[in-house]
Amino acid sequence: MDVKKKAPRRRYITGFDGLRTIGVLGVILYHLRPELFKGGYLGVPIFMVVSGYLITDGLVMEITRTGRFNFKNFWLKRIRRLYPALLVVLFGTAAYITLFARGLLHNLHAIIATNLVYLYNWWQIANGQSYFARFADGESPFTHLWTLSIEGQFYLVFPLLVLLLFGIFRLSKGKMAGITLGLAGASAIWMGVLYKITAGGAHFDPSRLYYGTDTRVFAILLGAALAFIWPSAHLARHITDAARRMLDVVGLLALVGMLAMVVLVQDQDPFLYEGGMFIFSVLVTILVAVVAHPAAHLNRWLSNPVFSWVGSRSYGLYLYQFPVMIFFEQKFTHVADHPWAYPIAEVLIIVLLTELSFRFVEQPAAHWMFKRQLSGGQPAQPRSERVPVTQRMSTWWGHLKPSQIAVTVVLTATFAVGMTGVVQAPHAKVQQTALQKHLAQSAKAKAAERKRYAAYKSSLSAQKAKDKSSGSGSSSSSSQKVGKNDFAQYGLTDDEFAYAANVGLTGVGDSVMADGKPLLEQIFPQSFIDAAVSRQAADGIGIVKKYAQDGTLANNVLVGLGTNGPVTSDQIDDLMHTVGKKRQVFWINTHVPTRQWQNQVNATLADSAKKYSNLTIIDWNGYSNGHADWFYDDNVHPNPDGNPRYAAFIAKTIVDKLRDQK
Repeated sequence: MDVKKKAPRRRYITGFDGLRTIGVLGVILYHLRPELFKGGYLGVPIFMVVSGYLITDGLVMEITRTGRFNFKNFWLKRIRRLYPALLVVLFGTAAYITLFARGLLHNLHAIIATNLVYLYNWWQIANGQSYFARFADGESPFTHLWTLSIEGQFYLVFPLLVLLLFGIFRLSKGKMAGITLGLAGASAIWMGVLYKITAGGAHFDPSRLYYGTDTRVFAILLGAALAFIWPSAHLARHITDAARRMLDVVGLLALVGMLAMVVLVQDQDPFLYEGGMFIFSVLVTILVAVVAHPAAHLNRWLSNPVFSWVGSRSYGLYLYQFPVMIFFEQKFTHVADHPWAYPIAEVLIIVLLTELSFRFVEQPAAHWMFKRQLSGGQPAQPRSERVPVTQRMSTWWGHLKPSQIAVTVVLTATFAVGMTGVVQAPHAKVQQTALQKHLAQSAKAKAAERKRYAAYKSSLSAQKAKDKSSGSGSSSSSSQKVGKNDFAQYGLTDDEFAYAANVGLTGVGDSVMADGKPLLEQIFPQSFIDAAVSRQAADGIGIVKKYAQDGTLANNVLVGLGTNGPVTSDQIDDLMHTVGKKRQVFWINTHVPTRQWQNQVNATLADSAKKYSNLTIIDWNGYSNGHADWFYDDNVHPNPDGNPRYAAFIAKTIVDKLRDQK
């Protein structure tokens, strides 16, 4: 036992504050401006790897030094560190919902409860909560808390595994590292397998892979495995200059690789789920190893007052970001008109709330709450000598400063209002807006859609054969019977309406196109429109590829993507390459003033139209701008008055373009 007594103590690695800073800034910037910081979500694996390393490093050190592990003490420290700010965010958000956003009251009790027991990510999966969905169900201010649940589950299970295998069965650190790496590899492989099984559908959403403990835990486990083979207290402070240079070079290469992925990899890129996220986590693990080494320079480079401030508050910054963004953008809806002013305002609010929480909640909790329990305290007094609770509370209250009294009153009131909402939540009905009801109805039509596609596919083959023999191009050789033109009042002439009846068209779009789909199919009876709620550009382009492979892509392709996220020039190039030079592509630009990426999407589309002669941009944004009465309250989805204008404007643009080519 002499070796255990001489085991070195842990040291504080200041460079980890720099890593936390990179992680939290990436996530916040991704949520604020996803069109610019499209890979910022990868900040989460940074937190996970660092957490896995530090937790396991401490576990191994304690077992090595004492021969045992104080699980109670471990969890009290976690509670002291994590719960105070989490409680404030949960019940502060619940209070806001209770007072000002009662449409989000449904399921509030379940959300609060599952977050408190660190099972929220599985609740999200079980209830079909999407990390990527926009508009359809309203964005939840709690969405980002999934990662805390995964870490909480790790805190509960992994120490027991370490205690059993390392502390009791005395497995070597090398074997422990091997087991942990094996579990990490299994998690990463399972993510890839599950992606292969579930991807490819027209309405595929990778949220299951994004939320799942089984598919995301590899990042924490990589950090844990590192702790067994790279314990912070046993790393030499003095090494050769060559070894130091090698450490620095390896660390810098890992950092460059990480930053490259942050810039290049979007959140629904197949590469991300087929090994990309695991590769990123490996790069983070390498960087953590270098930063942890006391002889490397990276620790010093990542240590400065700014990183120290942000790193020490990274937990609060992460917690407060989403509620602030969601509620701010509910009140100030013209986000696209203020691409920098609004994000700056949101960041200032997030920083202010974080600092208040840090000073008046987290720090007092760290230095006062649980202090006696964690230090061992004094022996319990005999029952006969104990001071009554009311007297102790009175003495405690009397010693509080005015600022502490104010904070206590505010937190108590917030908790009371939040609890009111939690109590009301089980009886709250789902309050769907007219838009949400409309989108829900669109989503229910998918079974009939599949049948229609099968019939469309078989009839198209025969129609293409006729078109080829007659030499027709953009329009069908068969003349369709033209019904009554119900769109004349919206600018579509009878002649244009008659011409559209013979235009073959394949449409791929998101919920905005789904709104206009019935009217578009009325104008273009030889069309097949595939539009779905929350569809992003990558998913939509994949569907175009599928139709091209199936031979069901018409000579005219209508695209309506960009409502739910940024569109890059590379994605447009990919689509245009798939479609080819002989087809005409009509891309409806984006009217989404409530999202930061509107202007980026439309500018990218305009630039691409200069590059491709067969790409025509339908300027729905310019045509509809200033007509808020054409839209539902979200100012994005056309309402019953706007839908016929949307369909007529698209049809007129397509017909005029095709006629000009004659």
